[in-house]
Amino acid sequence: MGTVALEPLAFSELPPEEMLRRSERLLARMRARRSTRHFSDRPVPRILIERAIQIACTAPSGANLQPWTFVVVTEPELKQQIRDAAEAEEKRSYEERMPQDWLDVLEPLGTDEHKPHLTTAPYLVVIFKHSTRETKSGARAPTYYASESVGIAAGLFITAVHDMGLVTLTHTPSPMGFLRELLDRPEHEKPYLLMPVGYPAEDAKVPVISKKSLDEVLIWR
Repeated sequence: MGTVALEPLAFSELPPEEMLRRSERLLARMRARRSTRHFSDRPVPRILIERAIQIACTAPSGANLQPWTFVVVTEPELKQQIRDAAEAEEKRSYEERMPQDWLDVLEPLGTDEHKPHLTTAPYLVVIFKHSTRETKSGARAPTYYASESVGIAAGLFITAVHDMGLVTLTHTPSPMGFLRELLDRPEHEKPYLLMPVGYPAEDAKVPVISKKSLDEVLIWR
């Protein structure tokens, strides 16, 4: 195997006060981020979705294999098919699959099997995780740290969507195999997240919740 060429790191050190200012600005922006199930059908320029995906794809990944595919759905008929399949799976989950503990923590959020946002939002973005990859010889080989890599990319996508002034929702209908079938993806691509993206509805509501404090999540050693 050949050696990857190296180049100087593009890095410009900032004064500590500027670093703090930037961190506080980003923290304020992200504290205002909320997931909503109430979307407007207002059109959104396609370039914004492309930019958010480009930002997501700057994520680090195991061995730089970039084990992800983003499928963007805009066709009304296909969105309806996805909604129908998602609602069918979710109904079974709420009625048969979810243990009571899970139902208990979901109850305050008011979620159920009805997913109108899947047809209202102008875009559905489905992230697929690659479980294997094609080598130069055409054989299949495993990917490494694929779940972690795709998770980081998804986080950057969510950040980009919020920062540009749109909203999204992380949705994981279970099981999600129907997404691979409806979107005609190969066997080695596994659905990871389904995210409607667009403007919020004028009457959009979100649950009154709070995030854990820094003391609850940070340990210095």
